[in-house]
Amino acid sequence: MKQSQMYIPTLKQTPSDAEAVSHQLMLRAGYIRQVSAGAYAFLPLAWNVVRKIEDTMRTEMENIDAVEMRMPSILPADLWKESGRYETYGDNLFKLKDRHDREFVLGPTHEETFTSIVKEDLNSYKKLPIVLYQMQAKYRDEDRPRYGLLRGREFYMKDAYSFTANKEQLDVVFNQMESAYRNIFDAFDLNYRIIIGDAGPMGGTDSKEFSAIADIGEDTIAYSDESEYSANLEMAASKIKQLPAEEHQPMKIVDTPDVHTIEALSQFLDVDPAKIMKAVAVMADDQPVLVMIRGDYQVNDVKLKNLLKADFLVEATPEEVADVFKSVPGFISPMNMSDKIKVVYDSSLEGLDNFVLGTNQADKHYVNANFEDLQKDPVKFNDVRVVKEGEQSPDGKGTINFTRGIEIGHIFKLGTKFSKDLGANFLDENGKSQPIIMGSYGIGISRLLSAIIEQHNDENGIVWPANLAPFQIHVVPIKYKDDTQKKLSDEVVQLLKDQGYDVLLDDRNERPGVKFADSDLIGIPIRITVGKKAADSIVELKLRKTGETIEVNKDELVNSVKILLKNQ
Repeated sequence: MKQSQMYIPTLKQTPSDAEAVSHQLMLRAGYIRQVSAGAYAFLPLAWNVVRKIEDTMRTEMENIDAVEMRMPSILPADLWKESGRYETYGDNLFKLKDRHDREFVLGPTHEETFTSIVKEDLNSYKKLPIVLYQMQAKYRDEDRPRYGLLRGREFYMKDAYSFTANKEQLDVVFNQMESAYRNIFDAFDLNYRIIIGDAGPMGGTDSKEFSAIADIGEDTIAYSDESEYSANLEMAASKIKQLPAEEHQPMKIVDTPDVHTIEALSQFLDVDPAKIMKAVAVMADDQPVLVMIRGDYQVNDVKLKNLLKADFLVEATPEEVADVFKSVPGFISPMNMSDKIKVVYDSSLEGLDNFVLGTNQADKHYVNANFEDLQKDPVKFNDVRVVKEGEQSPDGKGTINFTRGIEIGHIFKLGTKFSKDLGANFLDENGKSQPIIMGSYGIGISRLLSAIIEQHNDENGIVWPANLAPFQIHVVPIKYKDDTQKKLSDEVVQLLKDQGYDVLLDDRNERPGVKFADSDLIGIPIRITVGKKAADSIVELKLRKTGETIEVNKDELVNSVKILLKNQ
């Protein structure tokens, strides 16, 4: 391919509104252009990379007998209403109507659609298991699209769905998909972690995320420094050091005028925040819930939603605290709370003695409160807190560290959520009707471009792994108008193309410095410079990754390229 015929609109300056390195480089190197907020055009270089990503994925999917197909992006809203996600997906769902006033959504994911398609045909255990997948654009009405392809309103992904007759079949497919995803991300030379994730609006139980390590990542990963434990911060657990046991003291009420926060209360009473039982009042699907947690911790909304099996969770308003909880903001207590209010105790409180607690009265707190003062029955503790860095790993091996990551893949065991909602049943070996057991598996292809570039770049531009680069080899003649250089350049290009290599020929009438800078920016693994020694059929090879250069004769070129590309 001649570069003069290739659309590569490079930029000399970094766009001021691009924060992520990957966003900056893809704009500068002519890979993408923004069409609207959160929606980007994939220019030829980017699309070449996408096609190579797709090829790798197709190979891995074929290896586990997953079958490719294609679904529409415009989906009937009735399907989403049947599953209950029309409301729970929230404002991220693009909703529209056709000229006949029928409601549709732009698909952010396709569990409902695949289920509705297969439910009439997969009616017997003899037809299961089966795994279907597609690659297509998805749509989410993000409030703040940013970081280029990392958080967009339109994005490109591979999504797969498994349909099985029993949990054993689901486990097999789930493990096969995890292995396939490992192979895919390993092939792309990514530094990533497999972490415990939250299924969110997808539903289901078991969930694993594949997260590429990157400073710009929006996810916080909690991991052990001595074991394989790794989890999204939303799902991370830890072992905390409990305070020493104390002899119980008589509980009493003290005045705490205008003390409404843990920090202020700690200073006023001169007590450690860990000795304060903090109360957080929330409404879970319009049901009142009081969460009690140690004063030095924060409530983890995701853990709490999962515990309560709630779709929506919001902090109670001051009016709701007064009218529903019959209390006062800043002084809430489970003491004498109505039985209609569910009380959740975080496990950080276990073993706590002589703690400070609200009284449900303004400007007053209990001191030396103990659990026998709260209720006669033993308290049940649940983990609903945000873990802290430096705490012990839940497996007892090492301590918890934090890093940032980009979610690039996610696999879920959906179970029977969608099959039950949409009536997708099959007859088992005994002729009994059962809901199909499902799994869902996704890889963000457009996100992958960003994640790979975040990890593979230097001060001069992108440094692609050889199997993903838009072209493997960049032939750069110093003067293409020079007959000798032109002849050798064309011969080199044809020689390499005959060996199956993707080759870009810079035939532009530009200064050598411009050509070299563009080559580095684009990130092609090997640059072949044709210059003053063209008459002797000698060219210079430069490795993009290391900057190493060697001179070779045209006759030695193919073998040299073959050896060098193996190490890229």
